Amino acid sequence: MSYQVPRGTQDILPDQIHKWHALEDLIRQFCYVYDYKEIRTPIFEHTNVFKRGNDASDMVNKEMYTFTLENSSTSLTLRPEMTAGVVRSYVEHKLYGEADQPLKMYYVGPMCRHERPQKGRSRIFHQFGVEVIGAKHPLLDVETIALGWSFVSALGLKDMKVLINTLGDDASRDAYRAALKQHFAKDIDHMCADCKRRYEQNPLRILDCKVDKESAIMKTAPKMKDYLNEESKAYFEQVLAGLDALGIPYEIDDQLVRGLDYYTHTVFEVVSLNKEMGAQSTVFAGGRYDGMVKYFGGPQMSGIGWALGMERLILACEAEGIALGETESLDIYVLCLSPSVSVQALQIVSACRAAGYKSDMDYQERSFKAQFKTVDRKGVKAVILLGEDEVKANMVTIKRIADQKQVQVKQEEMISCLDGLFQEETTYDCKEGNCTCHHEE
Repeated sequence: MSYQVPRGTQDILPDQIHKWHALEDLIRQFCYVYDYKEIRTPIFEHTNVFKRGNDASDMVNKEMYTFTLENSSTSLTLRPEMTAGVVRSYVEHKLYGEADQPLKMYYVGPMCRHERPQKGRSRIFHQFGVEVIGAKHPLLDVETIALGWSFVSALGLKDMKVLINTLGDDASRDAYRAALKQHFAKDIDHMCADCKRRYEQNPLRILDCKVDKESAIMKTAPKMKDYLNEESKAYFEQVLAGLDALGIPYEIDDQLVRGLDYYTHTVFEVVSLNKEMGAQSTVFAGGRYDGMVKYFGGPQMSGIGWALGMERLILACEAEGIALGETESLDIYVLCLSPSVSVQALQIVSACRAAGYKSDMDYQERSFKAQFKTVDRKGVKAVILLGEDEVKANMVTIKRIADQKQVQVKQEEMISCLDGLFQEETTYDCKEGNCTCHHEE
């Protein structure tokens, strides 16, 4: 019998996790300076949190992992995205009653969608995203885009651009939907099954079709900009002016509608232009949503957010030759010169760890040569040699790898000596301190 990860999933192994840690550290730095607070919601929700009304999105209709509890009619769904859960939480805990609105939140976590696995698209994937709920202003749209753009720019990504569009307010979208239905009416029978479903549920989503996107009927479809009322036009113009003011480059894409039905006004995608990304070029994307808070039982309040695929971001960095983080080296390795002193070696390792030093030792009673190979592989900064003679004399021998400087010190003075060696790796002389090291040149 073969045991492997399920199709569309992957293990993140110890020799790769430093990339994730580097991204997560940078995420928290950016969200801190933007004053966004972290929110964590359950990895599964009641199905109706995601499946709302006449939703035409593929995520709801095709990709959700939904199950019922044994001996129960309760339907639960593994979260395919986070916005709905965050809004549910915002309403359930009455966060709309807090004095300072909007509430600015971010999240980092796994999502689940049942879709065809391919490069940059898995069935379990991880997202970093932001949600700003409780206020509506064009400059909030700009701020959220700026946070994401600044984040990917800080990583060193250059082959990127912002695609942006507006879906207008309810009145504008109603007029546009009517125009699209009229436009596609005579050809809908010859279009793909998804387009036929979307025609009835939400004809805007036909514009997101990947099957018929090159057909003449798609290329001649009406443009949203021709159905915007003055209020919607003014809102979008202010968003663009804000992006101009911050020097964020963008391109207006008339057919950009995004894959979820709850968006209103501003929608956007930040895509990689690197050819190695292939079809999965979107790095982060999102938009404004005006009706979700009210849908979940709260007051009429607007929100805006976006989500970034972590796996896809790592691919984008690799495509541009950007290294993410470094494999961390080891501060101290205790070289055990005799199995008879292994317990004392463990005590020394524990003392070093208690002092904040990343430390380890050998647990396989290997030879000195084999242990030193581990020292080389792990990039150890200093070794502590411990044998029977050192234990009898209550001493340890410390060797700094960078310059091969070696000292002997009483065990009770070991940490103060290590502190000095690590503070001044090339110039420190323990004789100038308060320890009683015996130096070997």
